[in-house]
Amino acid sequence: MSVNYPFVVVDVFTETAYGGNQLAVILDARGLNERQMQSIAREFNFAESTFVLPPDDPAHTARVRIFTPRAEMPFAGHPTVGTAAVLMARHAGLSGTSMTLEEIVGPIEVTVAPHGRGYSSKLLLKPSVEVPPDRLDPAVVARVLALPSDAVQEAWFASVGARFAIARLASSELVDAAVLDRAQWQQQLAHAWSPHVFFFAGDPRKDRSLYARMFAPALGIDEDPATGSAVAALAASLAAREAECELVLHVRQGVQLGRPSDIHAHAASRGGALLRVELVGTSVIVAEGVIEAPRS
Repeated sequence: MSVNYPFVVVDVFTETAYGGNQLAVILDARGLNERQMQSIAREFNFAESTFVLPPDDPAHTARVRIFTPRAEMPFAGHPTVGTAAVLMARHAGLSGTSMTLEEIVGPIEVTVAPHGRGYSSKLLLKPSVEVPPDRLDPAVVARVLALPSDAVQEAWFASVGARFAIARLASSELVDAAVLDRAQWQQQLAHAWSPHVFFFAGDPRKDRSLYARMFAPALGIDEDPATGSAVAALAASLAAREAECELVLHVRQGVQLGRPSDIHAHAASRGGALLRVELVGTSVIVAEGVIEAPRS
């Protein structure tokens, strides 16, 4: 007997429909196993799909599993932002505007409020960042992006739950000119601390507005329209370098894909320790329906 599962499609990190990063949210994933979830994520073929389950801790709102077309993720920004918006929109029983979502990395605190046609979600992340001892050679990133060796001004690895290779390029024109060289990626980054390349133009120490793109072939994502977890890792890793810092960033992504996205992040440090890491974005619901569970 087939079972149909209700879903909602939401565009994340945008205030208008058909922009931002698409997300499919399976509203009640009870009865689906991991293989079925992966098959459904592959069927939608968005950067990520989420599956909502009852929380392990009854004090929390829900447990959320996140899948790309190829793998499960311990945490990701746009799925968390979008899922929180959908839960607020579809479940009137939620008290107030705050919720706690259980993900593999642990509980994520989210506040949600109506914003225009959609909902604005603010993620309060654990004030910590992982920066490994592995060094990332800017020249390696330049080769992976098929750019001149001097195009990449600095590069490093960082994570606030999802790992990224982060690179600052010399100009927005170079960001647009980048093309993934799969042979170089396979040789240089595929087996590195992170194979996912997030690159941007602008100086975050001086400019609040940055321009970015992200390639993640290891996850089955040629290019991601909006990568909240990478922006959070960028903000947190930069703030952690300073004894005292208040960093507020606006990142524009997805322009070349025709899905412009706006991601906001805030990170603060004092006395050499991170005090706060926040990620903010707006989501707009665009579709809903049912999907039949694949054979297990």
